[in-house]
Amino acid sequence: VVASDSQAEFVALSAVTAGVKEVRGTMRAARHRLEEFERRTVLFLDEIHRFSKSQQDALLPGVEDGTVILIGATTENPFFEVNAPLMSRMTLFQLEPLDHAEVAELVRRAVDHPKGLRRDGLGIEEDAIGALTARTGGDARMALTTLETAAILALGRGATAVEEQDVSEAMQRRIIRYDKGGDQHYDVISAFIKSMRGSDPDAALYWLHTMLAAGEDPKFVARRMIVFASEDVGLADSNALGVAVAASDALQFVGLPEAAFAMTHAALYLSLAPKSNSVTTAMGAAQGMVEGQSTVSVPIHLRDGHYQGAATIGHGDGYRYPHSYPEHVVPQDYFPPEIGDHTFYQPSEQGIEARTKERLQHYDELAKRNRARD
Repeated sequence: VVASDSQAEFVALSAVTAGVKEVRGTMRAARHRLEEFERRTVLFLDEIHRFSKSQQDALLPGVEDGTVILIGATTENPFFEVNAPLMSRMTLFQLEPLDHAEVAELVRRAVDHPKGLRRDGLGIEEDAIGALTARTGGDARMALTTLETAAILALGRGATAVEEQDVSEAMQRRIIRYDKGGDQHYDVISAFIKSMRGSDPDAALYWLHTMLAAGEDPKFVARRMIVFASEDVGLADSNALGVAVAASDALQFVGLPEAAFAMTHAALYLSLAPKSNSVTTAMGAAQGMVEGQSTVSVPIHLRDGHYQGAATIGHGDGYRYPHSYPEHVVPQDYFPPEIGDHTFYQPSEQGIEARTKERLQHYDELAKRNRARD
């Protein structure tokens, strides 16, 4: 349509079958067409993400100097799969799945069109339309292909209309639009994590079982739950980490589908647990401090004094043994002298971490008293 409207030459290539040789040949022909006939070329490249870096680089000069108007099509995230220099010279149009009403309209049109199912004396029931719209994931081609198969099944049993059972038989199972290697891999796990973080157990289970049904690597999901247990629950409920690790262990022991029970158990526990990101913030603060230091020295009193000769050079000298003090708490410098004391961990008021906060405050007061005693 673009080429026709602009009186340009239309050339189509598929990245599945074309190579650098074909791309360069197309560019030479387009340059000749532009110089000799002042006619532009619209190059449509299907599955552009299949092109390697060198193949994409071969496109760049022609795109830069206007030899071709490049239109690429891909089902992947182009920011992951298309070279940055090429992406910077292109405009992105993102196509979304059709909604249920649009799929239903498409199906009705396929039935009522003069060349449609009515030609064979076949109609379609509303519940069959509902099944098609709900189970094809907004994919028009999938809806029409399934409708065609369902119509053959209906005609085979002598029916006058496609019924829901025909759709179910044609489809066998719900089609889950999920690409383990593309956006869906990241988007669905993100939705799963955010649902647990938002304490919505039902949404968490929906995304969990979407991944499992689509064939996502269950070990990847289990690892993410282990990370979540410390990152988003943390000390508000330290049992969460044990539950997540246990689910991962169960997956190793029994595998799927039986391990789905343990993974569901863990997802529910993590969703319903009180949330605290104090581990995350404390870790970030500590890492930031460490990254800003080139060298640090361990205080003399904290150095290893167990080996022969350590006392001669003063290692361990002045160390206060906590178990010799009331409640086993003693004030002393534990940081390198170049840094001084710092506070990384800020306990929250969530779950049992509220008691941790009280304990930490008690330790601070006790340390002050023991310091005064010394």
